[in-house]
Amino acid sequence: MTAAPTSALVPLRQTWPPGSVARYRAAGYWTGETFPGFLRDRATRYPDDIAVVGGAVRLSYAALWQEAGRIGAGLLARGLVPGDRVVVQLGNVPEFVSVVCGLFRAGLVPVFALPAHRITEVGHVLRKAQARAYIAAAVQDGFDYRTLARELQAAEPALQHVLIVGDAAEFTAVAALAGDDTGLPADPDPQSVAFLQLSGGSTGLSKLIPRTHDDYIYSFRASNEICGIDRSSVYLVALPAAHNFPMSSPGFFGALYAGARVVLSPGPGPDAAFPLIAREGVTCVGLVPPLALLWAQAAATGTHDLSSLKVLQVGGAKLVPEAARRVVDALGCTLQQVFGMAEGLVNYTRLHDPLEVVLTTQGRPISPDDEVLVVDDYGHPVAAGGIGHLLTRGPYTIRAYHNDPAANARAFTEDGYYRTGDMVQQLPGGYLVVQGRAGDHINRAGEKISAEEIEDHLLAHADVFDAAVVSMPDAYLGERSCAFVIARDTPPSAASLKAWVRGRGLAAFKVPDQVVFVDAFGTTAVGKVSRRELRAQLRARYLEQTGEPR
Repeated sequence: MTAAPTSALVPLRQTWPPGSVARYRAAGYWTGETFPGFLRDRATRYPDDIAVVGGAVRLSYAALWQEAGRIGAGLLARGLVPGDRVVVQLGNVPEFVSVVCGLFRAGLVPVFALPAHRITEVGHVLRKAQARAYIAAAVQDGFDYRTLARELQAAEPALQHVLIVGDAAEFTAVAALAGDDTGLPADPDPQSVAFLQLSGGSTGLSKLIPRTHDDYIYSFRASNEICGIDRSSVYLVALPAAHNFPMSSPGFFGALYAGARVVLSPGPGPDAAFPLIAREGVTCVGLVPPLALLWAQAAATGTHDLSSLKVLQVGGAKLVPEAARRVVDALGCTLQQVFGMAEGLVNYTRLHDPLEVVLTTQGRPISPDDEVLVVDDYGHPVAAGGIGHLLTRGPYTIRAYHNDPAANARAFTEDGYYRTGDMVQQLPGGYLVVQGRAGDHINRAGEKISAEEIEDHLLAHADVFDAAVVSMPDAYLGERSCAFVIARDTPPSAASLKAWVRGRGLAAFKVPDQVVFVDAFGTTAVGKVSRRELRAQLRARYLEQTGEPR
């Protein structure tokens, strides 16, 4: 099959104003490094050090470089050409790392899909990226991706190559790829797009985020310094590896950049992760809040040696103070809050911050040149310490989505600030306290209530494991608040929970109007409780069950 005409492809680009480019280079943020360049360097400097551990596979840096060369050359031999986009849908297996590195070596552009995505999401990504190839596992978690590949081929004529890790059936096996690695292209322009990530939006189909070599490498290089990652570190990938958090904050890319060891956990739960921590001497891991609470609970009764764990990062959604206290008390390592987005800006609490800062804030930006604005509904700056919409721009925050003019018009200001959709409070020193998404506030008879604020108070109750506060339509109030609660053991009464919240010194209108006990919450594809999606699901399910008007 022949390649699609270059003129038919929407170009991949991410462009900053010339003045910003000059400033970021002069400041040493953008150093001209590329993914194949730094991977080659680490293979030369640390050839025998273990780079990746997954299952029974242990790849040294030299072996990873060699395997990436085999895969990259094999893909070009199959007819792909540098610049082609390739959708990668793999779980936490060593092939994920070697395939992505192989794409970099071949000058191909990975487009990351999550393992939980199905035909609607993957088909959208293929079309939007104009991808010519799709790489997936044969079977993972009981799902046969070869069936999905057949559906994709039938629906998407531009999809010309399907490659499978494992039993490939009628497709090409990744293990069978072969080619001449001396024909691989030279290192790319560091300002070129290295890959496409998916936006983390919880509603609608994902937008594509172009990340360049220069900007992304800076983000995890600087993250390594903040997070204490060096050659002696062992980083555990517990969340799905295709997500931005375990990829770059500092993630497995940060670990590889440092010459450290990456350990891939087949699942995020304690049963899978705790034995790996004990066996490999894991020093750092990133989790989302529900998992952090689950780990804290399991650590209290577990028998695995977790003493090597130095830093537990929690991000992806807000870790409220009461939950943070539980995690610190149970796991005994340094907690680091992380608040960021695949579009760019990442905030960290620092490892030596006072405990109160770690418990109550979501950190401050990576870079001195991360520009942060907190504005009201009309775009005007709020008073110091006020709550508003978070806007940002900087050396690793994108200026545009790929091939999506309508989304760009909504998401970016004329002067290049990205509208994150988050509501925050900025404290002295630049620390941010996340108040939720812009749509996560309840308007109760004209009084604005932060759902996450009330959730925090509910979580302080000894019998509450987790809570989500949702707006419900109300003929009199406009909206009323409903707290969905997961109890630890025996549920407290709704009246006692209301009294608990009222007794914590809050305004009366903040006390939940209604309390509903549930056994579990829904989760997104990355395993985190996406509060916007969760609240929408809980609200819709409850209204359907009760027959209340919407």
